[in-house]
Amino acid sequence: MTTWLAALRELQDAATPAVLVTVAGIQGSTPREAGARMVYTADRQYDTIGGGHLEWRAAQIARAMLAGDPGQLPAQRRLERIALGPSLGQCCGGVVFLSFERVEPAAAVVWKALEAHWRNGVDIWRALPLDNADPLQLVETDGEACDLNGSDNGLHAMLTGDVRQTCVTRDAHGRRWLLDLCRAHQPQVVLFGAGHVGTAIVKVLSNLPCRVLWVDEREDMFPAGLPPQVTVEATDVPNAAVDMAEPGAYYLVMTHSHALDQQLTERILKRDDIGWFGLIGSHTKRKQFEHRLAERGITQEQLNRMTCPIGIPGIYGKEPASIAIAVTAQLMQLWELRFTQARNKFPPALATHALDGRG
Repeated sequence: MTTWLAALRELQDAATPAVLVTVAGIQGSTPREAGARMVYTADRQYDTIGGGHLEWRAAQIARAMLAGDPGQLPAQRRLERIALGPSLGQCCGGVVFLSFERVEPAAAVVWKALEAHWRNGVDIWRALPLDNADPLQLVETDGEACDLNGSDNGLHAMLTGDVRQTCVTRDAHGRRWLLDLCRAHQPQVVLFGAGHVGTAIVKVLSNLPCRVLWVDEREDMFPAGLPPQVTVEATDVPNAAVDMAEPGAYYLVMTHSHALDQQLTERILKRDDIGWFGLIGSHTKRKQFEHRLAERGITQEQLNRMTCPIGIPGIYGKEPASIAIAVTAQLMQLWELRFTQARNKFPPALATHALDGRG
């Protein structure tokens, strides 16, 4: 499935008008969280905000906007309240507030800047005025406006407060803004090996919020058309890529050579800031590596940081797709634990006071 940002890039290259739909706020039980996004054109849709009749209703609104006069505000931006009850054919029972914004090819500079921030692992806010046709602003998470459209319209004051998630709020003049927190693709996965299994894993990871540094000696093994969060490193010295990784990175080693696997394992385990390290192979391979690495000075404490075999229990297929699902699920469990701990430490402040009877 093409993600919303990749779709916008393709549509702008083709000069195709589109509408970006963002879950601007939620109340009660809903299919997706605030910040979920999808894109509509006159005849296609990309990504998802939860499926079912919610998306059917969103499609009606988005395509009506595309058919309208682009010079009029209702055809440019809208905020809609949609109750997920019997009238919509959904039984969630909650309420979803959807922001609709028409995206024209002329706005390509904004989306390229957003994509660059994501590729570099930098969180950024999209700040969209809902009550006028002022341009979309990008604001870095420290409150500094990117130099795209001039004045930040008071965004610094709003974004240096307690707003920590996508929401709709009002500025000092009572004007409504969509403040959309676009979290960068996190964390970083460093994957060594562009064989069948590595390729299958990257295919799955491409649909998840992470960044991938994909390393192999064989440049011709990498497929074309990779998404922006995947960076290819075709190098004759893959060991050096271990040192390129960020602190807290997640490593996967699955090259075409056991000797190279061992060299990479030793280098990774010598780092004291790895988030997780997985080595493809059997229990026998693990024992062999433990013995050889111990002889090279790797301590038992360091060896305990190596996961081998990899993948969640219960999925034992050896097809590349089966391994990719098992390994990706394992990574997702680790990430959920990490993000849950972070949320509990810093609970998000809610800012939904603009989603009221005033519009």
